[in-house]
Amino acid sequence: MTDSPILAFAGTPDFAAIQLKALLEAGYKVSAVYTQPDRPKGRGQRLQPSPVKEVALAYNLPVFQPSSLKKEDATAPLKSIQPDLLIVSAYGLILPTSVLNIPKYGCWNVHASLLPHHRGAAPIQYALLSGESTTGVTLMLMDKGMDTGDMLLKASTPIQNFDTTGTLHDRLAELGTSLLLDGLKDIEKLNAERQVQDHAKASYAPKIQKSQAHIDFSTSADQIDRQIRAFTPWPTAFFEHNEKAIKVHQAKVEATSHTAEPGTVLSVSAEGLVIACGSGALRIQTIQLPNKKAVALKDFLNAFPAFFSEGMRVDR
Repeated sequence: MTDSPILAFAGTPDFAAIQLKALLEAGYKVSAVYTQPDRPKGRGQRLQPSPVKEVALAYNLPVFQPSSLKKEDATAPLKSIQPDLLIVSAYGLILPTSVLNIPKYGCWNVHASLLPHHRGAAPIQYALLSGESTTGVTLMLMDKGMDTGDMLLKASTPIQNFDTTGTLHDRLAELGTSLLLDGLKDIEKLNAERQVQDHAKASYAPKIQKSQAHIDFSTSADQIDRQIRAFTPWPTAFFEHNEKAIKVHQAKVEATSHTAEPGTVLSVSAEGLVIACGSGALRIQTIQLPNKKAVALKDFLNAFPAFFSEGMRVDR
């Protein structure tokens, strides 16, 4: 294409908002923005716009928020615009074939994994849970399957032992933005050179459930460490003690051996709460009681010195 393409955009969370803003700042015309309906948030449960909607309104873009794209009235604005390309990033709604066929060059999706690995809603979390050393972003030409479309561009980044879903999210959002801007330089050429995924190597990353955040100390310390990092900042890994769900915001695998039952407190100090696991031990450094702020363990012990003691069992 020689002229600037007519774009439409569909996305909802911060991951997508970063890319929408980058498109606008790069001078691309976005004629319509689709995002999910406003949701109640916070203690007051007031309706809040999505991050994508906030960016769109700041740039005076038309915003559409259907709860489904299966009805004619939901897709009528897109049909009237006749965009060259619909860019989709963490939208959260299924695009039926009728929508996929509207844009001249189809629909591009910015997916936060190296496809065909981790198709689905939570690729960042599952990359961490799986203990992978590398992840990345795939720019994909969408089809009717779930993240099964042909691949256009890929970029990777190493997963560090301190990475959380929060830190990876920010890095992958910027990586996806770079891929998207590179791809838009020649839409026709990129679509023509697309590569089919190896579907036999596919893995899946379904939507995270809060119950997955419960820590089972009978598993290995390495696995629990990955769980904590995967569920930071949401839904936050937790264990139960004194009939309270205690969230763990920061921990590290402790280089120690033991013969204690999993869940046994091996030591308590300002440096952390060391708990025996099925294999190895975990030093918990930052925790949070219900309806309280997250605090370093040394500050927690100043307020509740008898809450934990060596030899006690937690999560039972």
